[in-house]
Amino acid sequence: MRVCLLVLISAAVAILPAAEAKTPAHFNIPLWEPGKVPLSTGDGPLDAPFLTVFLPPEGKGNGTSVVVAPGGGNIMLMYGVEGMDIAERFNDWGAAAFVLTYRLSPNYNNDARALDGNRAIQIVRARAKEWGLDATKIGFAGFSAGGSLARLVAATAKEGNLSALDPIERVSSRADWLLIVYGPGRAIPSENLKNFPPTFLLSAAWDKGAADGTVQLFQELNRAGAVAELHLYQKGRHGFGAATHSPEFGPWMDALRHFLVQGGFLKKAQ
Repeated sequence: MRVCLLVLISAAVAILPAAEAKTPAHFNIPLWEPGKVPLSTGDGPLDAPFLTVFLPPEGKGNGTSVVVAPGGGNIMLMYGVEGMDIAERFNDWGAAAFVLTYRLSPNYNNDARALDGNRAIQIVRARAKEWGLDATKIGFAGFSAGGSLARLVAATAKEGNLSALDPIERVSSRADWLLIVYGPGRAIPSENLKNFPPTFLLSAAWDKGAADGTVQLFQELNRAGAVAELHLYQKGRHGFGAATHSPEFGPWMDALRHFLVQGGFLKKAQ
């Protein structure tokens, strides 16, 4: 089932045409070269994490970028509403998006996923000039299990190793801002909330587990002195994703855009 899912993702990305507005075709980038994936347990499709690149239309880019981690309970990836739809909305705003296909259970645990998330940010930062991006405006957006990964990636971010042979390892893996949607995750011993990037938190009250955890994380970030913004919708469910036409959640991405403008990560819409 999961092998089929990843194969379908790769195939779909490969055949997506460029839009008439000269939007670049989407393409995949492996996080590591074959045979060099840390903590690897095999050499199949599920053992090779990668990024799918969504660049904004030609002439529309503003330098902002985001790594998007879809949810799926760490056993699959909701690539549509929590991946492609989100990436395309960021493209509309002039931002580049990189959808992360990270390693899944049962073969992999959070240690491997943390490596995948950190490496994804490093790749975007190391190649920022190539894609016309600002290396200080790279976000990490996670949904459900991907939201838990966003918190984990923030907690395990590392400075670049200037003496590393791999140029990607020479840059920092710290996200400049976070989006955590119905997946607050849990603290780990090395977590320092005071040093977290500006964080936008979103959930629905009826999704009680995620909602209560999201509120708790906001309180902890606020007490620590970090920048955080909380949006909790009164009704709804888990897994609403972009929700562009939803009567319950439709405004949430506009609220996110406002948050990013306030933080200096996006320019105000003209």
